[in-house]
Amino acid sequence: MAPQLSVTPGDPGAAARAARTNVREQQLLAAAARLMERDGSHAVSMQALAEEASVSVGLIYRYFSNKQDLLLAVIVQVLDAFATEVPQALQASGDDPVERVAAAFAAYCTVIDEHRHAAVLSYRESKTLGEEGRRRIKDLEIETSGPLRRAVQDAVDAGRFVPTDVDLFAYNLLLLAHSWALKHWYFERSLTFPAYVRKQTALALSAVVAPDYRSEYSHLLDPS
Repeated sequence: MAPQLSVTPGDPGAAARAARTNVREQQLLAAAARLMERDGSHAVSMQALAEEASVSVGLIYRYFSNKQDLLLAVIVQVLDAFATEVPQALQASGDDPVERVAAAFAAYCTVIDEHRHAAVLSYRESKTLGEEGRRRIKDLEIETSGPLRRAVQDAVDAGRFVPTDVDLFAYNLLLLAHSWALKHWYFERSLTFPAYVRKQTALALSAVVAPDYRSEYSHLLDPS
């Protein structure tokens, strides 16, 4: 993984170096995701990655010890974004449990849209990682899906959702978010990203919002 730089408080030079390191790492991960999705991780050489990212091969090895380390970092980056963006969306959405579920789903979709190549890689290439890498990804997936599962449970407990299998419904939402990347070639022909999120939100919530509350959430249940 990329080297972690310590930043001394009040040291603008160290802060600038840390910022440059982060930008360079993101540049490498984005280039790796594009190439690995297109050609497969085994077919991507460090030289090809260096050319795609416009850096030297030596610089890549300063950040990642080998290609498997790089692939793991590409996939983990998506999960790290979930861990940051979903809780922020929940906090900003207020206390209403249904609004919170909708906000969490939109945040998952947004992360997937921003990391489409990496999201596809997580399905295609994670099996090529070692056992430790696969276990880490599974653990992070369970951890990062927790806020959504809890939001769904809160909606059920509040009577806003009909009784439902919370885990199944939450993972259905996650799969819908991932589908934007997996079937992007198809959906982009007729749907913008906001329209995709809006329509999928309406379809999912229409199955679980309790009848007494449907009028209250008509703005979420109407896909137009």
